[in-house]
Amino acid sequence: MKIAVASGKGGTGKTTIAVNLAYTVALLGEKVQYLDCDVEEPNGQFFLKPEIVSTSRVNVEVPAVDLDKCTGCGRCGRICQFSAIVCIGEHNVLTFEQLCHSCGGCMLVCPADAIKPRPLSIGDIEFGKAGAVNFVQGKLYIGHVRTPSLIKEVKKHIKKDRLAIIDVPPGTSCPVVEAVKGADFVLLVTEPTPFGLHDLKLAVDLVRKMNLPFAVVINRYDIGNDKVEKYCRAENIDICLKLPDDRRIAEIYSTGRMIVDVLGEYRKDFSELYEYVKSVMAWNDDKRGLRVRGKNNS
Repeated sequence: MKIAVASGKGGTGKTTIAVNLAYTVALLGEKVQYLDCDVEEPNGQFFLKPEIVSTSRVNVEVPAVDLDKCTGCGRCGRICQFSAIVCIGEHNVLTFEQLCHSCGGCMLVCPADAIKPRPLSIGDIEFGKAGAVNFVQGKLYIGHVRTPSLIKEVKKHIKKDRLAIIDVPPGTSCPVVEAVKGADFVLLVTEPTPFGLHDLKLAVDLVRKMNLPFAVVINRYDIGNDKVEKYCRAENIDICLKLPDDRRIAEIYSTGRMIVDVLGEYRKDFSELYEYVKSVMAWNDDKRGLRVRGKNNS
């Protein structure tokens, strides 16, 4: 099962939920994997403190133009939807690596075979162990913008024989779409503030359009107001966990420790969160089975 932990905005406690959920599931004796797909700023490592055992560099292909072969026809620029390659004049072609999506279209349409792929390193994937938690994280190189490409490579290392907890980038942009794609369930972490509610609505619209089952986690539920809870009730959205504005949690967080490791009473909350997700998934499986059986019997 793949659980994505996402948020409409940064600072809601998304990584706090993700790492403590992964750690709790491991304490329950189940196989669990934590994948940090917040590749521009991965910080799950500061809490899980994994021992990194290997690193893999991630390359993408970008076009390299042989100007001696180029005829200046301009087909490469016309097919590119992202203006990553532009033909200027008769024998001058400009390429913009950061705009390239590595589709290969420019190479396919070049009649002179003047464009070949060139590897561009965009980041690293690190693998390790954090106790019983299998740990994977992506690190995008500074100055690079190919975030979805790196996230896609990180997700290729999901192990099918264990629960995968995917720490998603904040927001609702392309990296988030890539990170939650294919998830079995999405936990949307929010806070009871005007900004929290605004961005939660955006996140809800996203996962609904992607047809992904989800529920909401409210962090620091006893600050702000009750508008997030009213919104969830009106939209028939489950609130599966509410964490209080506990000063002890903030102190533990600031020292890079795990909530469930220091404050044992919260271990029950995260255990129940996991049981909730499993029960929803089992119910959804039953519904799908009924639909299939009904169709076959008709």
